Amino acid sequence: MSNHKSGWTRRQFVKSSGAVALGVTAANLHAAPPSTRPAGTRPAPQPWETNPLRVGVIGCGGRGTGAAQDALSGSERTRIVALADVFTDHIAKAKENLATLGERAKVDDSRCYTGFDAYKQLLDTDDLDVVILATPPHFRSIHFAAAVDSGKHVFMEKPVATDAPGIRRVLAAAEQADAKKLCVVAGTQRRHEKCYREALQRLKDGAIGKIIAGRVYWNMGTLWMIPPKPEWSEMEWQLRNRLYFTWLSGDHYVEQHVHNLDVANWVVGAHPTRCMGMGGRQVRTDPNFGNIFDHFAVEYEYPDGTYVISMARQTDNCANRVDERFHGTAGSAHLQPGNAVIKGETEWRFRGENGNPYVDEHTHLYQAIESGEQINEAKQVAESTLTAIMGRMSAYTGSEVKWDDALNSTEDLAPPSYEFGPYPVAPVAMPGKTRLAPTTKPEAATQPAKTASGS
Repeated sequence: MSNHKSGWTRRQFVKSSGAVALGVTAANLHAAPPSTRPAGTRPAPQPWETNPLRVGVIGCGGRGTGAAQDALSGSERTRIVALADVFTDHIAKAKENLATLGERAKVDDSRCYTGFDAYKQLLDTDDLDVVILATPPHFRSIHFAAAVDSGKHVFMEKPVATDAPGIRRVLAAAEQADAKKLCVVAGTQRRHEKCYREALQRLKDGAIGKIIAGRVYWNMGTLWMIPPKPEWSEMEWQLRNRLYFTWLSGDHYVEQHVHNLDVANWVVGAHPTRCMGMGGRQVRTDPNFGNIFDHFAVEYEYPDGTYVISMARQTDNCANRVDERFHGTAGSAHLQPGNAVIKGETEWRFRGENGNPYVDEHTHLYQAIESGEQINEAKQVAESTLTAIMGRMSAYTGSEVKWDDALNSTEDLAPPSYEFGPYPVAPVAMPGKTRLAPTTKPEAATQPAKTASGS
C-alpha cells in the first residue's frame, strides 16, 4: 500500500521473512568499498561500537522486526540488544532474520524474554536507551507507560490504544515523558514523509485558502487470516490472529485507517468535536474473522466547522483507494504516499526525492535524542487514535459520538487477565442494539492499568 520512490515498506518486510530476502537488505545496509587498510591493521571502530544507542524491541512479529531494521538504517549508532515477545517462536524468527543484518542486530539469548511479562524484563535492562513498541495495539498503552516510567526513549507503532482507558493512559504517560525530557516518535510515518511535509507547509501557508472539507480513505482487499489450531487456547489464537478482534486491534478502522485520520487532524490543525458513523460485517462473516466489521463510513465535524468524510473497507473485488483529499476556498489537495498535488492559483506537484518515511521516522527520533531537542508525538497520535476509536464507537452503535464522551468512556476492552486459556470471542456489534458505554467524570478518568500479567 505504498508508492514510495525508494526504500522498503514495513509491510514488504513482513512479507519477506526469509533469510535470502533479508540478505539483500543486509547488503544494502552494510556494503562498503574494498578495504585499503595495510595488512594486519584493525579497522577503525564504528559509532555503534564506541557510542551506541542500545535498542530493545517489544513485539517481535513482522512489524517489530521491520521496525528494528528501520532503526538500524535510521542511525549509525543504533544496535539491537534485546527482544521481548509473548511467543518463543516469534523471538526465534526475529533473531534469525535480524542476525542476517550484521553484528549490530545480533542479540544474545540471555537478552531475549518471552511471556506476558517479557516487556517488564526487557525494560529492567539498565543499559537500554530506546525501546520499540510493536505488539498488538491493545498492549501499547501499558507498554508505553512502563517504558516512560523506566526512563526509556520510545518508538511506538500506531495505533496506541483500542479503547478510551488506553488513550487516557497514553496521555498521562505523554506528560510524564515531557517531564523526563524523553523523546517519543509514533509510527504515523506520513508525518515524517517529505512529500507530505512539503504539502502540509503549503496548505498552512494558504495554498488552497481555508480548508472547508476533507475526504480520507483506506479501501482495500482482505489481509491475512490465521485459522485456529487444536493445540492453541482461545487466547493464543486471538493473539496470533490479532487483526480480527476489536480488543486487540481496535478493528481495521482503528488499526489501519488511523493513518488517514491522523492526516485529517494534521491538515485541519485540531481533533474533531463529534462524529456520526455507520458500518457493518457483510462479507467476512466466517467466525475465523473474529468480531470486527469489514466496512465503515464516518462523518467528522471539527471545531471550525470543517467536515471530513472517512471511508475504510477490507473487501476483495472492489475499488481500492488509499489517500487523503482536501478542499479549500481557493483550491484542492490530493495526498498519498510518495505523491502530493495541490491545485490552487497555481498547481504544485511534489517532484523531489521522497526517501523512505519508515526509516526517516527513526532518523528523526535519533537526531532528537542526540541533539537534546526533545520530540514527543504521543499526544498527537493518541488524539488521532481516539479519532478512529470514536468513529468505531459510532459505527458499532449507530449513535452520534462527541469527543469528550469518547475520551471519558468507561468501555474497557481488556480481558480479565492475561494468560493462555479460555477466552470467548465477544459478540459482533449490532448498530441500533449495541449501546454506548457510559462516561466517567474527567477527573476520575485516569485509572491504573492492568499489567500484561493481569496483576
